[in-house]
Amino acid sequence: MTPVLELADVTFRRDGKQIIDGISLTVEPGDHWALLGPNGAGKSTLLGFCAAVTFSTTGTVRVLGQQMGRVDLAAVRRHIGHVNPRHRLQSPLTVREVVLTGITATIDLPIRWTPGPAELARADAMVESVGLSHKADDRWPMLSQGERGRALIARALVAEPQLLLLDEPTTGLDVAAREQLLETMDGLDDTHPDVASILVTHHLEELPTTTTHALLIADGRTVASGRAREVITTDTVTTAFSHPVRVGYSEGRWSARAKATRYDV
Repeated sequence: MTPVLELADVTFRRDGKQIIDGISLTVEPGDHWALLGPNGAGKSTLLGFCAAVTFSTTGTVRVLGQQMGRVDLAAVRRHIGHVNPRHRLQSPLTVREVVLTGITATIDLPIRWTPGPAELARADAMVESVGLSHKADDRWPMLSQGERGRALIARALVAEPQLLLLDEPTTGLDVAAREQLLETMDGLDDTHPDVASILVTHHLEELPTTTTHALLIADGRTVASGRAREVITTDTVTTAFSHPVRVGYSEGRWSARAKATRYDV
C-alpha cells in the first residue's frame, strides 16, 4: 500500500535559524504515531508538513502519495482530519453543527450551505461514535473541555480522512476528561482501522494504548524513531528532554517521572 505520509530528510529554516534538521518519517495506513519532544523541539513545524500547510526548505514531503509543491493542496487537505483543542468558533454552534463543519472544512457553517439527509446522518453517526449523542444539540460554550475534544475528533472524522492529526488533544483536561478522550481515541482502531494518525504531545501519560510508533525529536533532530515499545525508553526520553527521566510501561500505557536524586524524610 502507498504510505499515507513520507518525509525524506526534510529541513526547515526561518530567519536564518534551523528549525528542522534532516528528519525522515514514513507513516503507513493504520499506523498510530506519537510525535514527542520538549517545547521548541520542532513538533508544530513537523505537523505543518503533515497537514500540507508548511513547505520544507529542503527534502521531500509526500502526503497521501502526492508530493508537496506538485499538487493541489486543497484537494490533499480534504483527506486530512485535524484535531486542535484551540479551535476557535465565531458563533455558538451545536455539537452536531460543529461536526458538520468537518464536511465543509470551515470553522463555521457556510451561509449558503444546507446539509442533506446523508450528511446529517454521517454527522449524527460520528457524534454517537464519540459518545456525545445526548449532547448533540448542546451549544459549544456549554460543553466541558473534554466534550469539546471528543466533538473535534468527530468533526475530523466526518469527512472520512486517511490521516488524522491530533495536536496536543488533551490540553487543559482534568484526569477523568483525559481518560475519556483517550478511550475515544483507542476506539478509533476498531471504527476506523485504516486511518493513520499522528499525535503530538510532550506527556507520555497522554499516549493512547493503540499507539504503534513514535518519533522523538529534540532541537529539530531525530532522537529515536520506530515501534513505540522499542523507542519510548528511559534513555531516549532522557536524551530528548535533556533531563534524567525514568519511563514506565504498564497495561498499554506509558508513564514518566524524574529520576529521584534525594528523598526527604
